Order: sequence, then structure tokens, then C-alpha cells
Amino acid sequence: RLLTSRRAPREQPPVKSCVSAGCCCHSCRYYFPCQRWLAVEEDDGQIVRELVPVDEAFVKKDSENDGQSLATLGLEQKAKSTTYTVKVKTGDKKNAGTDANIFITLYGSKDDTGIVSLKASKINKNKFERGKVDEFTVESVDIGDLKKIKIGHDNKGNSTGWFLEWVEIDAPSLGRCLKFPCGRWLDKSEDDGAIERIIFPAELQTTEYIPFVPYEITVYTSDIFGAGTDADVFIVLYGSDGICTQQKSLCLNKREQRMYFERNSVNQFIVELEDVGDIIEKIRIGHKGGGLNSGWHLDRVAIRRLLPKGK
Repeated sequence: RLLTSRRAPREQPPVKSCVSAGCCCHSCRYYFPCQRWLAVEEDDGQIVRELVPVDEAFVKKDSENDGQSLATLGLEQKAKSTTYTVKVKTGDKKNAGTDANIFITLYGSKDDTGIVSLKASKINKNKFERGKVDEFTVESVDIGDLKKIKIGHDNKGNSTGWFLEWVEIDAPSLGRCLKFPCGRWLDKSEDDGAIERIIFPAELQTTEYIPFVPYEITVYTSDIFGAGTDADVFIVLYGSDGICTQQKSLCLNKREQRMYFERNSVNQFIVELEDVGDIIEKIRIGHKGGGLNSGWHLDRVAIRRLLPKGK
């Protein structure tokens, strides 16, 4: 998920070219745009990101057109990556929770994600407590069909033992949600003493659905007194034949609600939603009220998506 606010583009630094015996061309240039936070308390909470190279034309177009290619660039990058929603259930047993640092690796048919630290739970401030479900976001370049996971901890902290009930991994862009049952301790003094485990999905608990697609949504708040809002803004897209997306909040948390949708602001989000087709007939956008400054004066909304063949 990408969130940006419009700013003047910075001048691109000079890029060195490489010429080597093993290179098939006279000049090799690799551009790896990011434009994302690497912070536990920002964006999706990830502190490590995988970046894919983009065509040099995007970078040149960006510098020439005052940032207008950022939308296409963001969608292009999103189309090359997969976002996984990882839910982790701690067992409802005595001393089941842990203070240790939890990590996970997703293994696919093509590649793996590498070690990913599960630091920013979307649900609970105190992670991995007894009987609780925590939710995390893991984003990776395409690893193929998910085959297994490895999950464990570093055995650090006051209470390190952990009883893991299950892990659920949902990949909207792939249209698959897999369940990885565990029901075992990850504790040096319990069970077999292991603090990491390799788990395979339960085929009978796998859910398949129509894959989601990335949409770039740009929201323009009006330039009048009191136009901004701190409320939870949501959107629904409607296509032809009565197809519509689920209602989607554009902000992940209350902190983002306070940061975005200020007076005369332009806020951009890239989110995965159900595919409503090539034509968007209408949208429904609003907020849930509440708070001291919930009133909002909306100027306009712009939406883009990649059509087949990358258009």
C-alpha cells in the first residue's frame, strides 16, 4: 500500500554507467524507486523492502512532467509485487504469550521472502499475547505459489516461550487465503525445545476467490476554511453489471487519519480491491464521523488502474 502527498520533485542525481566485459550493452542503468516509509510506526510497518527496477523512461518522464508519472510508476511497482496479510493466533494456554521478537519466512515455488520481522501489529499494541490474533503486512516480489512458511523467535526477553495456534496468510492479488495450523510450543523448555518451525498449509482450509487488482486513488481536499477531516475516510468502487468492491478505509490507523485529508491537500493511496472491470461507473466515498474535526469538504477524486497488457 502506497501513500504519498504531492510535493515538488527533486532533481535526480547523476547516475553512473557501467561498462564491463560481462555486460551486453554499453551502458547499464538500474532505477529502484521506493517512495515508501521504512518505519514500524508508518505506512504498513515494514522496515525492509524489496524493490524492483523500472524502465528509465519513467524516471525521465517524472523529471519532465512535474511528477505526473508517479501514479503510473506506483501501479507498475505494485503489479510486480505481492502483498500478504499475515494473521497469527497465539494459543489460549497459560504462559502462551511471548515477549520475544517473532520472524517469518514465506517459501514459494519460485523464491522466498527472506526473514521478515513481525513488528507492527495492526490490531494489538502488545503483540503475541495469550489468545490474541495479530495481523501484519508482508510485501514481496513474486515468489510463486506459497508452499510453506518458517516462523520462530529469537528467544530474547523476560518471557520467551510461545504457543503458536495457527498462521493465516491471505494474498488478495493471487486470490488465495491459506491456513497453516501449528498447535505447538516454540519454547526451549517445552515440547521438543524448538523455537522455530516449518509449517505447511492445510489444503482443506484453503480459500480461493477472484484476485484483487491495485488501484491508485488520489483524493483532493478543498481549499476552504475547515475543509480538512480527522475522520476515517472510506471508498467503494462500482463497475458495470452491479459489481462493486468492499468498503475500504484509506487510512490504516488513527495516526494516518490525523495526517491526511488536510485543507488543500492531495493524498495518494495505492490499494488492492476487487476487480470491477475496465470501466468505473461511480464511487461512494465518505467517512464514519466521530472526533472533533469530522466535517470534510471534498474537492474531487482521481482513480487509475493498470488494464491488461500494462496500459
